Amino acid sequence: MLTLRPYQDESINALFEYWAAGKGNGLLVLPTGAGKSLVLAALCQKVLRDYPGLRIGVVTHVRELIQQNYLELLKLWPQAPAGIYSAGIGRRDARAQILFCGIQSVWNKTAQLGAFDILLVDEAHLIPPNTATTYGRFISSLKDAMPDMRIVGLTATPYRLGSGLLHRGKERIFEDIVYEANVADLIEQGYLSSLVSKATVQQLDVSGVQRRGGEFVPGALEIAVDKEWITRAAVDEIVQFGADRKAWLAFCTGVSHATNVRDAIRVRGFTCETVTGDTPKGERDRIVQAFRSGQIRCLTSVGVLGTGFNVPHTDLIALLRPTQSAGLYIQQVGRGLRLAPGKDNCLVLDFAGNVKRHGPIDTVTVAGAAKAKDPDAEKQVLAKECPACASLVALNAASCPTCGHIWPLKEEPPKHEATADANSAILSKAAPTWIPVDSARYYVHRKEGSPDSVRVEYQCGFTIHKEWVCFSHSGYARQKAEGWWLRAAGSAIPRTTEEALTRTSECRAPSAIMVRPSGRYFEIVGRRYSEPQVAAA
Repeated sequence: MLTLRPYQDESINALFEYWAAGKGNGLLVLPTGAGKSLVLAALCQKVLRDYPGLRIGVVTHVRELIQQNYLELLKLWPQAPAGIYSAGIGRRDARAQILFCGIQSVWNKTAQLGAFDILLVDEAHLIPPNTATTYGRFISSLKDAMPDMRIVGLTATPYRLGSGLLHRGKERIFEDIVYEANVADLIEQGYLSSLVSKATVQQLDVSGVQRRGGEFVPGALEIAVDKEWITRAAVDEIVQFGADRKAWLAFCTGVSHATNVRDAIRVRGFTCETVTGDTPKGERDRIVQAFRSGQIRCLTSVGVLGTGFNVPHTDLIALLRPTQSAGLYIQQVGRGLRLAPGKDNCLVLDFAGNVKRHGPIDTVTVAGAAKAKDPDAEKQVLAKECPACASLVALNAASCPTCGHIWPLKEEPPKHEATADANSAILSKAAPTWIPVDSARYYVHRKEGSPDSVRVEYQCGFTIHKEWVCFSHSGYARQKAEGWWLRAAGSAIPRTTEEALTRTSECRAPSAIMVRPSGRYFEIVGRRYSEPQVAAA
């Protein structure tokens, strides 16, 4: 039986609370590998359990995602009244109560499909900002049939290059980010694979490449990058670092580039295939299945495999495509976030300078159109290379988390506007540490202008570590408090700080906490308990 992880459950509860407050179209932001398909399935089940007469549409652009989402629902709920409308899959179940759709197949078929009460959009960042597009016309037509239809977007990257956050701007569809799970937090909690990154000797020079709409012009980019000597040097490094790794992905600039990288890898004795947008459906399925089964060591790609690609044991990603798009960068790196047996981490080889360009994937912010078009943007480096082991670390790191190299004060970088704020480049935060807890005490914490919160003080030897749990707050702070209580007590969640303080006896005794450096202090990012959890009331 499928069981929701705490953050998955929290995301669905946050959405229902958002609707209960009279609000409409919201975004759920979950990293790649965090289980959006299960969240979609559980959301559909909860909606129809509470409101059996409603109808739900689930729309996306990738055939693999349509099938994946549909099958995940049937795993959770075998009797689900679900169907598929997709020419690529060969099904047109137009009147199913829960209908999984391919946007290319349904955008002009709304009269045939009928009305939906709720529309779920997977990979919502791919909705163009222009309402005259297929997505825009599809949604507009559905709202004509059902003006009160609520729209939910699910994505790992809630922004677009050039137009910013999906819930900002005149033509926005979504009103708020209702819930957001952080990559680093899910890695620490054991739900995602760790990422490590290395600076490569070969670096792609794109200083003279023209940009259009904030992104590098594809043809000009491929001309600059697809050179035999560059490919040979880059592949030498991929083979060197990947010798003990199982599954490599290489993201390239064009079909010719992807083919040349493939051939160079084959010359070095490794199996490799290329997948592009022009690869026939049957051939693509065959190649991906061979990669999934371990018959192929490496896939090179262009324009595909950034979304809807699910091979958990991928443990090396070679970034050979420079991009100004933070979303594309995160989607590509995200292919390595899934857990797999025997997989310790995923290595990111950044030939393209994307880690330095965008910073850690858990702290990427929206640059917006102005910065994307800024000719000085390339000069804003967001990571530095360790001279001892070539790991990429944040600009303000005093020591390398991989090998321990310490930068003398004179080597400290100048002040900058980087989003990185801790000790690794592909992830912003230093590795956390588990420490034993002797006892825990609970106090009211008062701050002028804010609701009261619970201050938890963990006695760890001679050191006291503190955290604040905000039951009387709203939004994300309240969501975190609810998750904290469910893990600590497992009973009905207190409505206020005052109620929580009267019920601290219900909380299990913590045996250890996970802490990581945060400036001059430590941040608590995990807890272990020594007593069995009480069943939820």
